[in-house]
Amino acid sequence: MTLDLVPYRKAIEKELCDLLAGPGQEGAAPILPLYAMMRYHMGWLDADLNPVEADGGKRLRPILCLLACEAVGGHWHMALPAAASIELIHNFSLIHDDIEDHSETRRHRRTVWALWGVPQAINTGDTMWTLARLALHRLSDRGCSPTTLLHVVRQLDQACLELCTGQYLDLWFETQESVSLEAYEQMIHGKTAALLSASLAVGAILGGAEQRVVNRYAAFGRELGLTFQIVDDILGIWGDPAVTGKSAASDILTKKKTLPVLYAFHWEAERGYDDLARIYTQPSLSPDDIPSILALLGRCGAHEYTREQARTHYRRAENHLRAIGIDHPAQDALRELGHSLVERTF
Repeated sequence: MTLDLVPYRKAIEKELCDLLAGPGQEGAAPILPLYAMMRYHMGWLDADLNPVEADGGKRLRPILCLLACEAVGGHWHMALPAAASIELIHNFSLIHDDIEDHSETRRHRRTVWALWGVPQAINTGDTMWTLARLALHRLSDRGCSPTTLLHVVRQLDQACLELCTGQYLDLWFETQESVSLEAYEQMIHGKTAALLSASLAVGAILGGAEQRVVNRYAAFGRELGLTFQIVDDILGIWGDPAVTGKSAASDILTKKKTLPVLYAFHWEAERGYDDLARIYTQPSLSPDDIPSILALLGRCGAHEYTREQARTHYRRAENHLRAIGIDHPAQDALRELGHSLVERTF
């Protein structure tokens, strides 16, 4: 029987709302718009900061955390502070990513920096990261021991460091004429896989799993993260804007060194071509360049190659999950969620 994830999502949303409610003490009114900007980003307010029903995102990472906790025999409710912290870490990085990528829309809505400017958006992201750290201390109220809490904090701090180094590489790649496929994988290990890996590891830790099992969940999450980012690369070029909430071929216009583009570079180099490379040496790309670039990506089968890479990493993820050897509805839900990431369209 498929596990109903609605209770998990509702509990995560309540925990997040509590964390982003803002200070209630006297004199707090001047800073409440800061919290309102964070709630806007989370999808709870509109651009005028009025309550609205909007797409707040998949909440994938906190759900993975809770499911791992439950699968190993823990009570998922006690892991909610960690799950909320993980979601805030993810979203602080998105606020900053939007600035760094000059993205004016996310989830069909204007980004924080596009509405309130870069300085306020930077500060909003920083505040969200700080609240993510403070959220972890709520684990003590749920019965988490100091030793376990320290383990969780270390796990997420390491993931944050890897996330930032991955983002550094992603931005640095934009200025490089040549990037190896190995360097690309190192980048996505940090940018995407690290936090997904930590989400599952933290859930297993809080559920009381032995280190062998924690390591397997971490490995499952790492491969799942690689799958997720590779599919993201596909959607950044061939995704439907009405579904993804981003402009068509947005990654091309920003000259991102995503896997389809890097594969095409290497495919051309092996055959003595430089058609794509010559286009990418232009100071900037325009929508007029997109048809030519798409044709060159099609010539080398970049879409098919990238899709197969995503499936390969997911097969490895499944192997790690199978090796854990747990028979539990939450474990089945993890498997189903993983499969949905391979074939997703948003």
